Amino acid sequence: MNATINTSMSAKGWAMLLLLSILWGGSFFLIGVVVSDLPPLTIVTLRVAIAAITLWIFALAIGLKPPKDLKVWLVFLGMGLLNNVIPFALIVWGQTQIASGLASILNAATPIFAVIVAGALLPDERITSLKLTGVTVGFIGVVIMIGLPAFSGEVSLFAQLAIIAAALSYAFAGVYGRRFNALKINPIITAAGQVTASTLVLIPITLFVEGPLDINTVAFSTWAAMSALAILCTAIAYILYFKILATAGATNVLLVTLLVPVSAILLGSVFLNETLAPVHFIGMTLIAVGLSAIDGRLWRKLLTNEDSKTNSTQEG
Repeated sequence: MNATINTSMSAKGWAMLLLLSILWGGSFFLIGVVVSDLPPLTIVTLRVAIAAITLWIFALAIGLKPPKDLKVWLVFLGMGLLNNVIPFALIVWGQTQIASGLASILNAATPIFAVIVAGALLPDERITSLKLTGVTVGFIGVVIMIGLPAFSGEVSLFAQLAIIAAALSYAFAGVYGRRFNALKINPIITAAGQVTASTLVLIPITLFVEGPLDINTVAFSTWAAMSALAILCTAIAYILYFKILATAGATNVLLVTLLVPVSAILLGSVFLNETLAPVHFIGMTLIAVGLSAIDGRLWRKLLTNEDSKTNSTQEG
């Protein structure tokens, strides 16, 4: 079912991962904007619906056609549930109770779950001590960078558990999505199919729970933020996501959640004149060390060189 992939990313793969982190880093800010004007399920439904329309327009414009095989659409449905419906709803609801910074920290647990889930289910992504150490160090870097004070006793426990459950859902989605390799589907069609299936599931649920949206009560700034969330942080982001997943695997694509807080803080410093403190650089350094450990090439090279030096000393 799952084609073997190269779990060490190329320079192009790392560049795509960085761009994806910037796009998803902005999503937490945009959700913070729209959540004050729109109910949670409506936000999620609009996000995937607008993204689906955008992706199909682009796909058809470049000559790609929707798949006709029902089995493919059932796979899209499974991916949509794990990667959109469940985590988006949990994150948006969670952000009605907790700050976006804390949500980012909890969401950064995704690679830890990914290493465990992928290691248990995928033969070419087995758990190694280097991978586990890498995600742990990276996660500690995120916590240091954002700050432990976010974990106050006044914060809703259920909201925190919702974000953690979303992270676990993302981990299973990364593993589930590996089957698109065997199906040989273009990443643009995969992204479009996933958000389309999610939209079809969400529309009746949203109408039942929250009722129809009165568009006359929604501010223009909310629509602008919603459009950016759907087009940039969902449509374009998922094309990148599926490209990385196809070439580098479930564990590597979900490393983006370690980079998202870095992107958010750097964007804040560039565009909002926020000051970078020493703790931010410490956190970023730990994340960089963690990512290098997960990739493994540098560490394997260092260990090989060390073994060579040891053997040379013993022979001498």
